[in-house]
Amino acid sequence: MSEWRERLKSGAEILRQQAVRIPLPDVAAERSLHENMMRIAAAGDRKSKLLDDPDVPVTEVYEDELAEMRRSFEHRLQQVAGENYYDVATAYLDGERDDWIGALAAYYLECYYRLQERYTVDEEFFFLVILRYPDCFTVNLSFLTGDIGSEAVRYESAKHVGADLDEHNQKQLYADCQYSQHAAAEYLDRNVDCIRDAFPDPETTPFEQRQYGGFVHITGRNGSTFAEILDSRSPDPDRFTDPASTPGLVSEGPAAKRAKRDFFADAETVV
Repeated sequence: MSEWRERLKSGAEILRQQAVRIPLPDVAAERSLHENMMRIAAAGDRKSKLLDDPDVPVTEVYEDELAEMRRSFEHRLQQVAGENYYDVATAYLDGERDDWIGALAAYYLECYYRLQERYTVDEEFFFLVILRYPDCFTVNLSFLTGDIGSEAVRYESAKHVGADLDEHNQKQLYADCQYSQHAAAEYLDRNVDCIRDAFPDPETTPFEQRQYGGFVHITGRNGSTFAEILDSRSPDPDRFTDPASTPGLVSEGPAAKRAKRDFFADAETVV
């Protein structure tokens, strides 16, 4: 990982404030997108249930979510670039190749390594916006610092509180944490359908009703306080003037920029 960090620093900031654009040439591609989004929604359902279980500490919920994200990124890397995705990504950063496969491999690998570090990194938020357009979809992944807004649901982890408390205060702390986790579970349970609504089944939904849709998911922590946002996002119909032909990197777009402004004060993009 340290070798990758040095290699990334030595090149231009090609990944900052960019997104992946993937064509949707046929119903089969739309079906694949729909199924992937249903897996993300199912992961949200699972997180809601785990948060609401008093026998499951937040640390385990967080680890479970990170493990699922890492598996997803590794799967995408192998789909894009094969088993040798690291070599493909580093060749792109070194200027030895200039194709969409190398670009996407570098983008996904940086996000994969960032996720490896997330459990120990404080005050950094994972920011995801996925948007559907008539002939493509975009995936914007960022890691942000800044003050997340009041729209976020916040919940506490007793295991992350470093205070030395007596038995009475420990019980009160645990009860307070359970209350906040229950509120977060209810929030996720209410909002996770925004993912399903944004990416309906292409075989049962008319094309006119599935051309546009999207959602934003933000998750991270500051000390013992975790924060989460899951909400619908509307793509800009005039975002692209050229047809989607091959996958590639594009600028992050106005919808992602609006989400950062809407949900953060003084957001700064780490990558």
